[in-house]
Amino acid sequence: MNRTRTAVAAVLATGTLWCAGGAAPAFAGDGSQVHVLLNSAFDNRPGELVDIEVQGVREGGGDVTVSSPVFPHAVRLAPRAHAHHGRPAIAMTTGPGTYPLTVRAGGRVVAKDRVEVKPSQRPSFTAASPGEVLRPGERLWMAYDDLYPGESGQSFTVRSPAFRKEVRLAHDPKSTDWNNPRLFSGAAELPQGVRDGTYKVTLYGPGGRVVDEKPLTVRAARPGDRDYVGRVRGPAFFGTSAASGPEDARGRGHRVAAGGTVNVLWRDRAPDPGEEERLTATSPAFERPVRLRRDDSKAGDGDDPRYFAPARIRHGLAPGTYAVTVASHHGRVTKVAHLEVTAAAATTKESSGAGGSSGMTVAYVAGGTTGGVLAAAGLGTLLRRRAARRAPGGPPSP
Repeated sequence: MNRTRTAVAAVLATGTLWCAGGAAPAFAGDGSQVHVLLNSAFDNRPGELVDIEVQGVREGGGDVTVSSPVFPHAVRLAPRAHAHHGRPAIAMTTGPGTYPLTVRAGGRVVAKDRVEVKPSQRPSFTAASPGEVLRPGERLWMAYDDLYPGESGQSFTVRSPAFRKEVRLAHDPKSTDWNNPRLFSGAAELPQGVRDGTYKVTLYGPGGRVVDEKPLTVRAARPGDRDYVGRVRGPAFFGTSAASGPEDARGRGHRVAAGGTVNVLWRDRAPDPGEEERLTATSPAFERPVRLRRDDSKAGDGDDPRYFAPARIRHGLAPGTYAVTVASHHGRVTKVAHLEVTAAAATTKESSGAGGSSGMTVAYVAGGTTGGVLAAAGLGTLLRRRAARRAPGGPPSP
């Protein structure tokens, strides 16, 4: 993990510089304070980058440079919003120790700090941890760190009989390991059908030469393993409105109209590796099978891994109760819940009679019961009679 230290120094009236380990301010000659922020100032290895930001040097103060015995030459920092910034590399020839760092603005010293360097480390290839057992479908992260004098290759690949294809290891300068320019990483997803066994994982360098090899143990979960069948709950259902959420889900009694949408929820304390790519809810009520996605939001933090997705109910589906099925753990766990489907949601229509709009409203009663149809018909007759009674010159209604 990268660590940040803020150093602040002060230039006294005599012109001498006092470094108080971050206790006193430095001045750029115009009364403004200068702050030096060093990211990775501690325990650097030769070849690593040091992030330097100098704040408080006003425009027109001249070039801002940083010098130290750990750098081959003075480093000019680039201006950016309210600061100057740079990421110089520690020379590979630097021995372990603590070294001074000096900041100058327009040739004048405005701050000082120090950089600590530890010894170089031999190149290392990491795959699975010793004794670690991976499951079929699990993702394996690999890294090769060759920040060491004399290393210069830029192309590394990893192959194994347990992989679908070879994996390229690359450096990502935007990752949390930005300070190590020679850290190469990549990932391989083990196939769902890979057999139990110990496989060789081989790292290849430039020209196809073998750089290193590591063992990889793969074994599917068995009865008695913590993750054999997980601890599942579901499927359950909740609405799609903004006011509904997974916390409102229930496994029975949830109603949805034909043509509507419902969210299907599934929880599992120990899901199989790769469950996110294959967990599916099926039902004769759905227009199509629904792929459930893992909830990675903050709302899901601290809960058992949960998966959900919206399912569209078929239009014109007859009201009734329909089974919803979810299978997981390579088919070892199958759960069924029942969803109540009602007729299409209520709508309204306006009809016009002779002489203009009568204002008559016909209600479409959800549920499709005979009583509802008769009630709608009786309501229409009553409204027609009232309209006739109000019509000018019309005969009185009985």
